[in-house]
Order: sequence, then structure tokens, then C-alpha cells
Amino acid sequence: MAKDPQKTTRVQRWRNKFRFVILNDDTFEELLTLKLSPLNIFVFSVLTITITIAFTTTLIAFTPLKELIPGYASSQLRRDAIELALTTDSLELALEQNEKYLESVQRILQGEVIDSVLQDLAEDSANTNEAVVLSDPSPQDSAFREWVEEENAFTLNSRIPNLDIPQLISPLEGVVTSSYDKALGHFAVDIAAANNTPIKSCYEGTVVFADWTSETGHIIILQHENNLLSAYKHNSALLKEVGEFVRSGEAIAIIGNSGENSTGPHLHFELWFEGAAINPEDFIKL
Repeated sequence: MAKDPQKTTRVQRWRNKFRFVILNDDTFEELLTLKLSPLNIFVFSVLTITITIAFTTTLIAFTPLKELIPGYASSQLRRDAIELALTTDSLELALEQNEKYLESVQRILQGEVIDSVLQDLAEDSANTNEAVVLSDPSPQDSAFREWVEEENAFTLNSRIPNLDIPQLISPLEGVVTSSYDKALGHFAVDIAAANNTPIKSCYEGTVVFADWTSETGHIIILQHENNLLSAYKHNSALLKEVGEFVRSGEAIAIIGNSGENSTGPHLHFELWFEGAAINPEDFIKL
């Protein structure tokens, strides 16, 4: 059977050799000579493209480079992201609960009734769909409350003789305008003095509260050893911040007339021992 001349010619064209020469433009010296055919070029191009694709695919599939591709992430990264999201939610919830707790402690230190603070916490929790149950008081708690009521609350007559701390000093040199009176609900001593008079710490301790309230103005509260607290209210300015340690007699505030309950420049000075108010004049010569 005779071969098709036209087909033979096409095959021959693919196999025809061509000389590829690189010459020096000045001397016409042959620097590189290659004998190529269209078939060689085609085969070389196909092999080059195939090898490049295979190498690129392998490099991306089996190395961390695949994570740089938009929309692609490894399963480990996804797991880490989910764990971080859950941890963040937990930390935010814990932080919110701690903030509510600290706010409640501050309100109690400012003189609010504990039951009202707990009720506000329950209402806040209900608004945020949190299940918070205020349990009924135990028999011990009930007995303690009855004892406190019988003792007219906020008194420490049985514990007054022994605070187990050195002598306290007067926070301010002035005139006592209102003494401690549990019957009237005045659990402090008011001391009047001239404007800009510094107020001193009655004993060394750490600042646990330093802020403003509408009723008592600028307040600073110190935590001393043996469960003793001292509170200084109606100041015009505070000289210390929460967390600072102050020495006995160190200036912590400036006398003022701040707050709705103040009628003139004075210091509203309170002492609290183991959670109950005591008469400062029983321990300090004012």
C-alpha cells in the first residue's frame, strides 16, 4: 500500500532539523549552535510544562505553602481558631462576672444594703439570660442576722477593747461637728477644717477604693491589717490610686465639700472592723 505523500511531508516537516546559532555581533564568532526540529521543541515544551505543574502541585500539597492560598486552611488551624474563640468567650464572661463582683463590693463599701445589691445582681443576670439563683439563707446565716439585729447592727462593743494594731492617728486636725451615732444611722465622725487641708491616713494600708459617687463625692478607702478598713468621704481631690500602699500619717486626699450629702468643707471619717462599723472616737483622739 502506497504512503500518502502529503502526510509524509507533514511528518517530515516536524522532523526537519533547524540550526539555532548565537553569533558575536562584532566578530561573527559562533557562540552557541543548536540543531532543533519542531518535534524536539514541542516535546521539550510539553515535558517542561508537565514537570512544572507536577512540581508546583507537590510543593503546594505537601508543604505549608498551601496555607497561603486564599480560602484554604489546614484542619489544625481551624481547630486552633475554634479553641481560641471558645477561650475568648470564656474569658470575656469571667471578666464580666469579676467586674460585677467588684462593683457590688464597692457598693457595699459605700454603705448600700447587701440584699439590694444581690437583688440588682439577680436582675442583671436575668436581663442577660443567665441562670442565677439566690439560695435561701442557711440556719447559721439566719441566726447570725438575728444576732446582728439584736445588737443594733454595725456595733462591736464586745470587740472594741482589742483591734490588735498599734495606735491610730487622727486623719485631720479640726472640729468634730457630728459624732458617731448608731441610733441616727450615722456610722462616722464628721470633722470640719479649712479648705485645702490635707487628709492623712490613720494607719498604714493599701488603697482598695478611690472614686467618685454622687452622694459622698470623692471617696478613698484603705484596707489595713487585721480586717480594719478606714473610709474618707466628701474630699475635693484624691492623692492616691487603687493598689497603692500608704504609710501611717501620709496625705491621701484634700478636704472638700463634694457630694450631695455634704453641707460644707469637712471629712466624713469611718472605721470598719471585720465588716461592721465602729466609733472612731473610741480609738483616736480627734
